[in-house]
Amino acid sequence: MANKKIDKQIERYQRELIDTHYQEVENMYKKMRGWRHDYRNHIQTMKVLAEKGDLEAIKEYLNKLDEDLATFDTVVKTGNAMADAILNSKISLAKSKGINVKVDAHVPVKLKMSELDLCVILGNLFDNAIEASLPLPEEERLIRVYMVMKNTQLYISFTNFTASKKQSKEANLFKTTKGDGHGFGLVRIDSIIEKLDGYLSRNSEDGAFTTEVLIPQV
Repeated sequence: MANKKIDKQIERYQRELIDTHYQEVENMYKKMRGWRHDYRNHIQTMKVLAEKGDLEAIKEYLNKLDEDLATFDTVVKTGNAMADAILNSKISLAKSKGINVKVDAHVPVKLKMSELDLCVILGNLFDNAIEASLPLPEEERLIRVYMVMKNTQLYISFTNFTASKKQSKEANLFKTTKGDGHGFGLVRIDSIIEKLDGYLSRNSEDGAFTTEVLIPQV
């Protein structure tokens, strides 16, 4: 009975997680479409200011546009549409919370794994890194993401700095302090990696936490 209850909780958590990730992606693209729709209006406004010779007003307007565009600009182009969507939506979320993000990602257009599994893995890893970064002062918040093909395997690495000391493991999992339900994200990642015959490593050192994943693509 206990196992069935846990399975149902994990299934419910997975559905909520996927809904959240896709909503974040959809919101990002809605903003992009909205900005493009307003593009002509922005141009017309600056033309009027230019005709008046008001260079200071043009500079101020451009600065505001730059700030607006920075909130949803596509900063990562991995080569894979789903990876781009998830990473960029999470980067936007992290930046809104004062977290610096460094990404080096190159992914094939087509992957053997499903987009659903990719969404769960990347979404959970990013959410965990964001949560762990928040207790730090803003100037110390940093998440590093690295994705690349290593021969026939997709390699994913997430590293984030944390305010806590080296974490301890229980039953081969690091403890979570985020409350009931949040541990399901880790369980989902583990189950997907196992299903795909992949490899997962978590390493906690003082001030940093790293998760590495290898997933066969043949």
